[in-house]
Amino acid sequence: MASENAEQNLTIYAANVLQENENKSLLIEDAKRNDADILLFTETNKNWIAKLSKNFKNSYKFRVEAPLENTYGMSLYSKYELYEPSIKYLVEDTIPSIHTKLILPSKDTVQLFAIHPAPPTPQHNPTSVDRDAEMMKVAMLTRDSQYPVVVMGDFNDVAWSETTELFQKVSGLLDSRKGRGLYNTYNADSYIMRWPLDHVFSSAEFRVADIKIGSDIGSDHFPFYTEFSFEPNLASDQKLPEPSTEEIETAKKQMKMENENP
Repeated sequence: MASENAEQNLTIYAANVLQENENKSLLIEDAKRNDADILLFTETNKNWIAKLSKNFKNSYKFRVEAPLENTYGMSLYSKYELYEPSIKYLVEDTIPSIHTKLILPSKDTVQLFAIHPAPPTPQHNPTSVDRDAEMMKVAMLTRDSQYPVVVMGDFNDVAWSETTELFQKVSGLLDSRKGRGLYNTYNADSYIMRWPLDHVFSSAEFRVADIKIGSDIGSDHFPFYTEFSFEPNLASDQKLPEPSTEEIETAKKQMKMENENP
């Protein structure tokens, strides 16, 4: 549903569409039904983006699109103004991330990062070095941001892994799921083996008003919907402790390891 108080709320709908998914209408119907302020889609190639652009161009005037045929394409659509949007390749020139500032109706500025780091795979990289490096680079960018931050996307990692826990400690971001449930998004094709791989993390200025899993969209992921209340005056109430020197150094080492990976 749309934000009840557009001055204070921010809603996000994030979905890995599955590049080979031919039933695009399922995703479009679910995204329109949820009517979020921000739409993030991963695994979007040219065919997907052509369909998405056609259906959302009137409601979402601001967009960043990075179509790719390697399952790492990405597109972001916003009802609110995007300022200085850019597509970055933090680890590999085949895996994009979207970096942009968002102007809320209240005129507050928010920094958004949308990511889809590569998982360990035999054909890509048998280790998690690349994924870990990208996540740590985004964690450091978050630390340097002068604005409230939201990081979202398909992390290809669960929230309780060492990497995601370190990402959270270093970035200082809050896990929107914590204390609310698992909200497993993958594998939509299995009733037994499901994990929370799609995430939305936010800085302490945001409070979670609602989270839920979207409908079956024909992908191996379910969409993930989050509604935030923007309350910067209460940020100190939930701000995480500063990371230790050891945690910062570990993150920096992981950032460097991708350069050493053959």
